[in-house]
Amino acid sequence: MRNDVSFHSHGTRISAWHFPAQTGELTGPRGRPCVVMAHGFGATKDAGLEPFAERFQAAGADVLVFDYRGFGMSAGDQRQNVDHRRHREDYVAAVAHARALEGVDPDTVILWGSSYSGGHVIAVAADDNRVAGVISQGAAMDGLAAVMLIWGYAGPLQLLKLTGHALRDVGHAILRREPHMIPIVGPPGSLAAISSADGESGYAKIMGPTFRNEMQARGILPILINRPVTRAGRLHMPVFLVVAAKDTIAPVKAVERVGRRVAGPVHVERFDVAHFDIYDGAPFDTSVAGQVEFVRSLAAPAS
Repeated sequence: MRNDVSFHSHGTRISAWHFPAQTGELTGPRGRPCVVMAHGFGATKDAGLEPFAERFQAAGADVLVFDYRGFGMSAGDQRQNVDHRRHREDYVAAVAHARALEGVDPDTVILWGSSYSGGHVIAVAADDNRVAGVISQGAAMDGLAAVMLIWGYAGPLQLLKLTGHALRDVGHAILRREPHMIPIVGPPGSLAAISSADGESGYAKIMGPTFRNEMQARGILPILINRPVTRAGRLHMPVFLVVAAKDTIAPVKAVERVGRRVAGPVHVERFDVAHFDIYDGAPFDTSVAGQVEFVRSLAAPAS
């Protein structure tokens, strides 16, 4: 049902799964749609994305799911470097690969993102008006607002500690020393990039075998400038937003601002759940059904 494939981003091999369409229902004169997917903050392709991919596949779309450089099964000497700028470059490379897949309509590539990558797909689509549509769920749309969330649940001392560790790691880079690592997620009160009440349990629920709970501490610093919300006005393609109304990790108001700013048609699905609840159970079933219909609506009509 899926094939192990690879492509290159900036000279580095990217590990991916290709889910070929299981029906010709969405195949038009130029081919069928392809959904391009990657995960969130420090996460890998084996962390709860396969059920989404299988639904798109069963509906008649190809799906390409990939690991960022330095994560999971992808190559890269900068291991565990959470940097939205590098992640977006990898999305661009993945889109180029998807457009070249046999049988895929290169003008019906849909970007899919969740959590941190839910913001990446907004920014990538803003620079590529050939993208047919965007699906973004539980998205991190404003790094500044996310930092303020950390201030709220962990306090200013936590932010000072994280910044100190980030600067220490920058020093390691200047001196060409091994990166200084910190946990991606931890329990409340611990030193971790994410220490919300539901962070550790949420990661434990969905993370796969290739996930490593560590990141280069310097990755804390770019969060402040990761603000996809500022790019939303450049999107003219249809956008499907999934909002987890009780989200304590990705600020909900920033997602709502994106919905108001997008220049093209926007569909919003709102669920009264927390950040990680959209990956399974009833929220998943309802949400993914809507996402599949969204992909169907973008497919070129059969000849």
